[in-house]
Amino acid sequence: MTASRQVADRATPGHNGPNVDGVDELLRSMADDEFVIGFSDSEWTGIAPLLEEDIAISSLAQDELGHAQALYGLLADVTGAADADTLAYDREPAEYRHARLLDHGRGDWAMTIARRYLYETSDAVRLGALTTASWPPLADLVGKLVREERYHLMHVGLWLERLGTTSGEPRDRLLAALDTLGPDSGTVFTPLPGEPALLDAGILARPMAELERDWRAGVVATFETLRLPAPPPTRDPARGRTDHGVPFAWLHGEFTMVRRSDPGATW
Repeated sequence: MTASRQVADRATPGHNGPNVDGVDELLRSMADDEFVIGFSDSEWTGIAPLLEEDIAISSLAQDELGHAQALYGLLADVTGAADADTLAYDREPAEYRHARLLDHGRGDWAMTIARRYLYETSDAVRLGALTTASWPPLADLVGKLVREERYHLMHVGLWLERLGTTSGEPRDRLLAALDTLGPDSGTVFTPLPGEPALLDAGILARPMAELERDWRAGVVATFETLRLPAPPPTRDPARGRTDHGVPFAWLHGEFTMVRRSDPGATW
């Protein structure tokens, strides 16, 4: 059984959530991040630039959707929602709380690699601050996510180096993608409602602002090696998980299409 399948199996409601402000926002933001990037990357299935990457990106997208399912399962325990699918599909676009970094359209392969690199490195730092969470179901799930996400980091890191060190069109496209994503690159670390309570309860080890500083230091070191520009400060940092744009509205229509076709069905 794959790690993503084991994680997805944890999505069945049944755990009692901690009585701590902000837990629902933390889980919702993490689940929405994984869900949106998973569906966005799944758009490459059948059209990736190489056959090997067609298989790889499809596998990565499936992993992210499995992670989202597990996180939505915990969120359903906390909120009393019917199930993970209700949380994933039965909301309007404005109700999603994914990082604005993931709002950008699929774009070309360089855009996908740039977005995935910025997200995966951010997610790794965030998960690191949750590995000792005082709520056992979350700590257990995060431990499983960390083991799988390391392979995502390896894959995208190799592609970033490949594009960044190949002169001409590959590097030019990567630079253009990083320029587009730059103002939203740090939005995974948007401060959460209830963050002080999460810190006091030992669910989140460190404030998001500190995590963002650590993330930027690591990314800048890598980018300097590849002679890439450092990500600029985040645009409207307090609103980094709202104001979703046209590309996400389109994606939302795509991933809710089947469910909306028969609202009363059990999927």
